[in-house]
Amino acid sequence: MQRIIFLIMLACGTVRAEELKLVWSDEFDYTGLPDSSRWNYEEGFVRNQELQYYTRSRTQNAFVENGVLVIEARREKFKNPAYDPSVKKDWEKSSQYAEYTSASLMTKERASWKYGRIEVRAKLPAGRGIWPAIWMLGTNINQVGWPACGEIDIMEYVGYNPDTIYGTVHTQKFNHVLKTQKGSRIGVHQPYKDFHVYAIEWDARKIDFFVDSTRYFTFENDGTGEAAWPFDKDQYLILNIAVGGSWGGAEGIDESIFPQKMYMDYVRVYKKKLHPGDL
Repeated sequence: MQRIIFLIMLACGTVRAEELKLVWSDEFDYTGLPDSSRWNYEEGFVRNQELQYYTRSRTQNAFVENGVLVIEARREKFKNPAYDPSVKKDWEKSSQYAEYTSASLMTKERASWKYGRIEVRAKLPAGRGIWPAIWMLGTNINQVGWPACGEIDIMEYVGYNPDTIYGTVHTQKFNHVLKTQKGSRIGVHQPYKDFHVYAIEWDARKIDFFVDSTRYFTFENDGTGEAAWPFDKDQYLILNIAVGGSWGGAEGIDESIFPQKMYMDYVRVYKKKLHPGDL
C-alpha cells in the first residue's frame, strides 16, 4: 500500500512539474551588485516607522558572492539626504542621520507577473528588531495606492518570534490597518540556520502559501470584487530586511546583533504551460 501511495504522489508531482515553465529567475551566478536588469531599489525611509535607511547600489547593503544574493542590515550612522530641520513629525525627513542601513530590492520597472509560482530559497537573519520579508505589490500602486493595489507577503519574519514564518494577504477589504488581514503562520525551527524555499502558487481562484513542500495557508477569491481580490493584475517582487518599525520593533531592538544578513540562493518564477484546450 505504501508503494502505491508513493507512486501516486510521484506521478502527481511529475505532472505538476511538467505543467510549469520557468519564465524568470536570478540564480546569482555572478559577483558584485545585484543585476540591474533584474533588480531596482527602494530608497530612504519608506514605511511603517522603520529605522533603517534603504540604500541604492551600495555593496555594504546588497551584493552577490559565492552564488548567493546577500542583503545586509547594518548599525551605522548614515546621513539622510531628505533631512529638513523645519520638519518635526515626518520621520522620513525629521532625522538628520539614520541609525541603521539596509537594502530593499524590487523588480518594479524590471519585471512583474500575474499568476504563477513564485519561489525564493533563502536563509533569514536573526535577532530582536529584525523584520525581513519576501513579498509582492501591485504594479498599479502609484495609481490606486495601498492597499487597493494588493499585497502578497510570501514570507515575513520578526526576530522576537524566532521559529515562526508568516504568510499574509492585504487588500482594500482585508488589511492590517483595519485588523482584517488574511493570513496564517507556520513553525520553522531556526530558519536563520538553514535555507528554506518560500513560495506562493497563484491563479484566478486562490493563492497557496508554502514553506518547502508544506502548504500552510490558502487565500481564496470570494468573487465579491477588487476590494477583496485585486490579484488579477500584475505584481512585482520585493526582498528586504527592515529594522524596528511597527511590527519588527514591537519588542525593541537588540543593538548587539548587527550586522545581520539574509541570503537568497535563487529567485524563480514559473507559469503554467498553456495547452491547446486552454485557448
